[in-house]
Formats: sequence, structure tokens, C-alpha cells
Amino acid sequence: MELLDRYFSIKNETHDLQPLTHVFQTLQKENVKDFLEFLKQNPEIKENFVYYLRNVFAGRAFNLSLTEANILSENAFFPELRKRVLAKFLPPVEEENTVSEVISEVFFRDKADFKYIKNISKELSDELFKLLEIDQLIAIPKVKKELIFSMNILGWRVAGNALEVDVLKMAPEYKDFDNPFLALQKELELFFQDFKKDNSIVLNSKNVHYKQIKIYLEQGFAFVNTAFKNSSKYGISSKINLALLKIRQQLQRILEILDLLVINKESDVIVKSKKLVTSILEYKSHRNNIRDLVYDSTTLMSHLITSHTAETGTNYITTSPKEYIIMLKKASGGGIIVGALCVMKMLYASFPGSEFYHAFLYSFNYALGFIMIYLMHFTLATKQPAMTAATMAKVLSDTRNTRKNYTEFAHLVSKLFRSQFIAFIGNVFWSFPIALAIIYGLDVLFGQNFAAGDKATKLIHDLDPFHSKALLHASLAGFYLFISGVIAGNVGNRSVFYKIPERIEKNPYIKNLFGQSFAEGLSKYYSKNWSGILSNFWLGIFLGSTATIAHFFNLDFDIRHITFAGGNFALGLYGKDFSIDQYTFWVSFVTVFLIGFCNFLVSFGLSMFLAFRSRKLKFGEVRTLNKHIFTYFLKHPLIFFLPIRSTLDEGSKKLMEDSTKYTNH
Repeated sequence: MELLDRYFSIKNETHDLQPLTHVFQTLQKENVKDFLEFLKQNPEIKENFVYYLRNVFAGRAFNLSLTEANILSENAFFPELRKRVLAKFLPPVEEENTVSEVISEVFFRDKADFKYIKNISKELSDELFKLLEIDQLIAIPKVKKELIFSMNILGWRVAGNALEVDVLKMAPEYKDFDNPFLALQKELELFFQDFKKDNSIVLNSKNVHYKQIKIYLEQGFAFVNTAFKNSSKYGISSKINLALLKIRQQLQRILEILDLLVINKESDVIVKSKKLVTSILEYKSHRNNIRDLVYDSTTLMSHLITSHTAETGTNYITTSPKEYIIMLKKASGGGIIVGALCVMKMLYASFPGSEFYHAFLYSFNYALGFIMIYLMHFTLATKQPAMTAATMAKVLSDTRNTRKNYTEFAHLVSKLFRSQFIAFIGNVFWSFPIALAIIYGLDVLFGQNFAAGDKATKLIHDLDPFHSKALLHASLAGFYLFISGVIAGNVGNRSVFYKIPERIEKNPYIKNLFGQSFAEGLSKYYSKNWSGILSNFWLGIFLGSTATIAHFFNLDFDIRHITFAGGNFALGLYGKDFSIDQYTFWVSFVTVFLIGFCNFLVSFGLSMFLAFRSRKLKFGEVRTLNKHIFTYFLKHPLIFFLPIRSTLDEGSKKLMEDSTKYTNH
């Protein structure tokens, strides 16, 4: 403890923070008990140290540490993210003569400092506070004034944020009631005025001010919860999402400060004094936390995105032999269109022009084809996982996790799997013959095999997982399929939030030019199809431009999609005049389905992750679920491929129905 002796053997009049910084850094390397014993055995040094601490903190305001630290300060996600990232590398200069300045200089070079303080035992921390004479900190009038003043600042900010027009729209249930935020601010102001008259006031849990503030805080939290709940009905923007998060954080901070002021018994004084110090340190240590910002800001948005796809996902899970056959027909239609797209893409490759010109043609080819499949109510098998994953997570979140429900859920998974299986079959086994028929027809018509030569060699080579990156490229396609699902959900949410269908229906220009019935029809068409059209459009752009953009950056990236792989296999065989060895044939054949597996696995996995996260489900449940699903598969393997009736049909159907009722409610 030579450091204490060096700095505090005499009365140190300095306000310099260097001694405190050195003491704190040294303390982390020493035993706290030894530090306390040294202070006990050297009362003069202890008194000088206490005198120095009083000088350092005298007149320093700490309301900024309570009203700003670890509370959102920007009105949009990306400005807030930029601010926190910058603060990570270039910490902001704290305002002079504040406690925040001391904390930034002395304590928080890293989070380990707060962790160290938090791990000090209760007995040792109690003794430390008494020795440093800060065990009565919470009872000091100046400290109480800062706390009440901080609540007032937060109250005004909450009221200002909550009175925004778009925020109020999120909770129309409150339009006929007195605004709880204005009532909260009024009560906080009354409390502050009473304290100015008598600063010896001690707040307890029976105090009228305490009870009223608690009631208004509860009403404020209820308002925010209602607004978030209504987001599924009205949609929400990222700005309003952040505004509601900020309001909730500020209400929570008022509640925490209020709790610090409540003294019901004598022992509460030291407890609340310690709590005040540790709370300020904790707020400051998390002030630039990027993970919390991303998690809080995106949880609701991901829920809204998956809510849209969950509603659509019920259409992709077959529950009867009739629906199974209908799915096969829809997938066959999708396969026919993709077979033609394969030939079109191969022909576009022969057109003269730059690589970006070809990327435009490929993207146009894919996008137009996918939109046709969507509007004609056909199915592209690998588009399903992004939809069905959300439905599965939704079912899990809306039901109690019992052994019976897990078994019924496993049966629901078998329905999903067989739906995917028959969609794969319909897609591949039609894209192959259609592509073959078209390339043969072109050969007969023009007397030229357009797939011959290097084209055929490349098409076959791209189906060899041992000599190409077919499975990696298939995984990339799965990622794009996932992103297209996110786009669909996001567009659907924004459409609801901005009331686009209603705007179209009531638009005076459309009604005057084309009539009311046309406006209503266009509104319904937009509401039903626009998110799907945009989703498929961007999927086409992603798939069509990846190879060109990757080549521009000298990267070996491309996409592989099961349905296109089936069509390309047909073109490769025709280009080679069907003269390939058996090994190449079977490797290519198997790879087509491996590509589909990778498409499905990545798309479904990412969508499931997003859906689980959006509904705050525990990922630990996955292991239990997988065990039940695997056991069910071993007992009933055929039900995963064929629409075999089961006694569990009603149970799994009820899971889906209950989930739908929950959403509609």
C-alpha cells in the first residue's frame, strides 16, 4: 500500500484525478481485505484519502450519468449505431465538473473495471463504504436533489417522445384517456417543489408521491406494451420502434431512481447508497453497448417480418392427400417455367456485350420468371423454407411446451418435410424434361445444338461437388432465398404501417380517372401481391448478378439452385449428346438433390433463427425438439415423404389453428 502512503501521508488539496486512477488500478491487483486493513491501521492516511475524495467529487453533478448513460439518444437506428461505434474507438469528451468525467478518467478503460467492482462481496463493500464515509450518501440533500432533478428531466423527455403523433397512433386505445406521461411529469414536478420547501423529506413506500408516480409509471409501461402489441396490426417503422424503446428505457430509469429514494428502514440507507454508486457505474459501462442496441432495435422488426411470412407459411404445409397433390401440381408449374428460364439464360450468355450487360439479362430472366411463378400461383420449392420456418416458430411460441405438444409438433414437421419433398420432385422432374424439350426443339428448328461444346462441359462440371464449389454456391443461394423472405415481410410491414392499400383505394386521382371499383381492386391487388412481387424481383436480381459482381472483385462466387440445376443437367447431357460416363451421370444426378438440400438447410436455418429470435424462444429447446423429431422419424419414416393419415393429424392441425387465432387476436 505504498501508493496510499505516497499520495495521502499528508492532506492532499489537489483535484487531480491521477492519484485516484493509480489507487484504483493498484487495488485491482491487490486483495481488498488488505486495502481495508491498511486504512484501519492508518487512520491519518484514511482521513486524508476521504478528504481527497470529497474534494474530487465536491460540486460535481451526476444527473447526466442517470439521464443519458445507456439510454438511446438518437431518433434512428443507424445514427445511434454510428455514435456508439465512434465512441468505442474515440470515446467522447465528458462535460467538465461532472461525475461522468471522473468515471471516464478513472474507472472505465474497459468493462473489466465494473466487473471487478461488482464482484466485491457485500461484507467488504459495506465496510469500504463505511471507512470512506459514503455509507450515508443517499441521505445527503444535494444527492437527493440530483436524483429528483434527474427524474424530472427524464419525465419531460418521456412526455415529449410519447406525444409524437406517430407514437400516439400506435396506441389508439389511450386516445379517450388522460395521457399518463403528462400526469407523470406533473406528479414529478409536485414532488420536486415539495422537496425544495423541505429537503429533509424521506420518501417511503407509503408516501403519496411515491404511490402516484408508481401508478403513472405502470400506465406508461402499459402504453408502450400496447403500442408494441399493436405493431402486428398497424405495422411499425424503425423510427417509431426506436422511439418506443427510448420511452421504455426512460420510464425504467425513472423507476430505478425512484427506488433509490425509498427508505423504509435504517439499513436501507447503506444499501441504497451502494446501489446509487454501482448503478451509475453500470450505466456508464454499458453506454456504448452495440450488441444491446442491435438486439433491442431488431427484435420487434424481425417479429413483424416473420409475422407476415408466418401467415403465408400455412399455405405451404400440406395436411391431406388432396393438398399434397395440389402442391405437386403447383411445383410442376414452377418447374416448367424454370426449365424455360434455364434455356433462356444459356442463350443470353451467347449475346455480345459486357459482363454487366449479361448480369442485367440474367437478373431480368430470373426476376421475370420468379414473378410469373408467383402470380400464376405456382411454387418454387426453395422459396418455402423462409415462409414455413416462421410458421413453425410461431406455433412453438403460441403453445405450451409439453411432451404431447412436442410429439404433435414433430408430426407437423413431417408434414412440412413431405411438402418440401413433393415440391422438390415437382420442380426438378419438370424443369429437366422441359429444358431438354426446348433445347431439342431449337436444335430441330435451327439445325444447331446450342448447348454443345464448352457450355455443356461447364454445366456438367458445375454439378461435380468434388471439382467445383457447387455446395458452397448452393448455400449462397439459400442465403438469398432467406433474404427474399425478409424482404417480403419488411415490405408487408411497411405497407401496413403507411396504409398504402387504403391510400390507393381513397386516392382521388385514381378514382376520378378509373373509377371507385378500379381503385378498390388495385388496393386489394397491391395488398395481396406487392410484397411477393418485390421479394421475387430482388431474388432474381441477387441470383442473376452474383457471379458478375464476384468476378469483378476477383472472387469465385456463384449460385446453385436445385430447380435450375435440374434444367442445367438436361442441357449439359444434350450438349454432350448423352455420351458421359456413369460416374459423371450419377454424381451430377445426386448433386442436384444435394444442392436442394443446401438451399433448404441454409434458408430454413436462417429463417428459423430469425423467427425464434423474434419470438424470444430459447434455443435450448432445439435439442429437445430434434430428439422428438428424430425419434418420430425412426418410428414413421414414410410419413415424412407420403401423405399417410395419422391419429396425430388433429393435434397438429389444432396447433396451427390455435396459432392463427392467437395472431388474429
